[in-house]
Amino acid sequence: MTTLPALLLPPSPGRRITLIAALLAGLSMMSAAHADITPVSPAQCADMKARKVITAANPVPCARLSRVSFDYTDFDGATRQGAVVVLDAVAPQVESLFGELLLRSFPLAGARALEAFDGDDQRSMVANNSSAFNGRPMTGGGGWSKHAYGAAIDINPLQNPYVSQAGSSAQEVLPPKGSSYLQRTPAQAGMAEEVVSVFYDHGFLVWGGQWKQPIDYQHFEIGSRGFIVRLASLPRAQARAEFERYVAAYRRCAHPGVPGAPGAQAATSDGDDDTAEDTTLRDQCAARLRK
Repeated sequence: MTTLPALLLPPSPGRRITLIAALLAGLSMMSAAHADITPVSPAQCADMKARKVITAANPVPCARLSRVSFDYTDFDGATRQGAVVVLDAVAPQVESLFGELLLRSFPLAGARALEAFDGDDQRSMVANNSSAFNGRPMTGGGGWSKHAYGAAIDINPLQNPYVSQAGSSAQEVLPPKGSSYLQRTPAQAGMAEEVVSVFYDHGFLVWGGQWKQPIDYQHFEIGSRGFIVRLASLPRAQARAEFERYVAAYRRCAHPGVPGAPGAQAATSDGDDDTAEDTTLRDQCAARLRK
């Protein structure tokens, strides 16, 4: 990916044309794209309750949830509209995150809120649906999932399966057809590895693909349960400000000397750029700064 300092060097005529074309294409896509953040309404909350997506016992009430609507690119290259429900404090960053996925033409198979699946995570995974909020326990038992706080996102479950007891005779892959994607190289369209940095740049500093047990390639979350509970307990504006500081601290660490948003970097990259991303620095910053 081309960084801003590199752009200060005089580009060759051919490269100058490529960069201008990339910038114009990115600006055109951004101006045409639809994105919106709205609070979960009483009617939507009632529907979520009726469809078993949220209950009165959920750790975060509907009043602290926002619906983020956005455009995305599907696996056929068509532009579709999707939506996820997240904690209000993280909603602006989630809107920007999906905007960057669109700018990069990263494909999603679908993006529907869990009401479409009656809160059934298994059905959502089988449908290869990208999603966020779901008032459910952790997969495999235990306490509330971080999805129940609206602080986690799953993308393309088929290409990025959940794997428990990996390598053993008791190995389980969800969705089952995700077994075809357990070999992570060479990269295939829709695999999460391509966009780990995008999620990190927007405050989702934990990727389940780096876990030892289970391995959850589809899963991104913002941080520890304690941090998530703190955001949910703060007033909306205060929680949002704290999360924005969290994001800014990561960006300063992972992109030293590069001002502005990561989206600007994506817009200025081109297909001929052979500069490798510094994933070591990225992962070190995420590990050090995640709360």
